[in-house]
Amino acid sequence: MSWFKRDKPNDEKLPTLGDGERKVRTEGLWQKCDGCRQIIWKKDLEANWNICTKCGHHFRLDAPGRIKMLLDDGVFETHDHCLATSDPLHFVDSKPYLERIKGFRASTGLSDAVISTSGNLDGRPVQLCVMDIRFIGGSMGSVVGEKIARAIERAIAANTPVIIVSASGGARMQEGAVSLMQMAKIAAALMRLDEARLPYISVLTDPTTGGVTASYAMLGDLNIAEPGALIGFAGPRVIEQTIRKKLPEGFQRSEFLLKHGMLDAVVPRLEMKQYISRALRFFVA
Repeated sequence: MSWFKRDKPNDEKLPTLGDGERKVRTEGLWQKCDGCRQIIWKKDLEANWNICTKCGHHFRLDAPGRIKMLLDDGVFETHDHCLATSDPLHFVDSKPYLERIKGFRASTGLSDAVISTSGNLDGRPVQLCVMDIRFIGGSMGSVVGEKIARAIERAIAANTPVIIVSASGGARMQEGAVSLMQMAKIAAALMRLDEARLPYISVLTDPTTGGVTASYAMLGDLNIAEPGALIGFAGPRVIEQTIRKKLPEGFQRSEFLLKHGMLDAVVPRLEMKQYISRALRFFVA
């Protein structure tokens, strides 16, 4: 068996298994694409804003990355970072709600499921709110509702457009009816924005579901989505089990919704900033 072995000068410096075999660490270096099923070098994926370099499949993008992509030079001011839920129901499942919040804050570096910012998009001042699916599924609780409502109020005061990027599983069950009331609060704020004749552009990403879809995500002057995004109220499996019928192919994906008049456009991620900029030039003289 010694015929098949080669001695290398650096072998003693490499991590080894029990029998002396080299151990190569590849965890986290590669990503399998859900679209083409090809293996992608993760650094190439990140350099392309989480879009498959082979088939164009859009992976999910976190809120900090999306803000960096949309705002000029990645320069922005964050707002209301210190807002925190009061746990109105004193909710406990496998662990207390406030303990769960603390864990997600530590793991994501976010205060809640949305980042509220102001900055320039192609030279134009905007208020930008971006949701992050990593924080309790991007669920909408009292903090998310308050942050977005305050962003709309700042836009009215500063006479600037509003852009909201949604990525959410819906209302947050740990806050019960309080989370559902955020739908009405944000809708009322958007009505005041409309009365001020300021545009609101809604960007729907994968996934946008539940109470977020049923409220502000579909209330934009312009509703646009990324390719392949799951958009709907209830999930496809729940609908199939309820109506006991097989759903059409691609049901609740952005292309299907565009075809049936639920969206104004489906825009690839790399073209999103330019598309929004052109839309704002149309809306705002």
